[in-house]
Amino acid sequence: MLSENLGKYSFVVDSNANKIEVKNAVEEMYGVTVDSVNTMIMPAKIKNRMTRSGILKGRVSGYKKAVVTLADGEEIDFFGDI
Repeated sequence: MLSENLGKYSFVVDSNANKIEVKNAVEEMYGVTVDSVNTMIMPAKIKNRMTRSGILKGRVSGYKKAVVTLADGEEIDFFGDI
């Protein structure tokens, strides 16, 4: 996984958010130091499913994804209280 080896975490973010806003939000929410942010826009996909009544067609919406690299020695503990 990215988080175990390289200190990278991926998030689905608002499509209008920029790298600076993502960096500030992650630093504020998790109390870590962000080294860099890479963003990518994932395209929408058409999905087909075969059923008894025929073929169902639909689409999955596109979204924006951000890969956040943390400073050395920092990590986000998502399951700390469990």
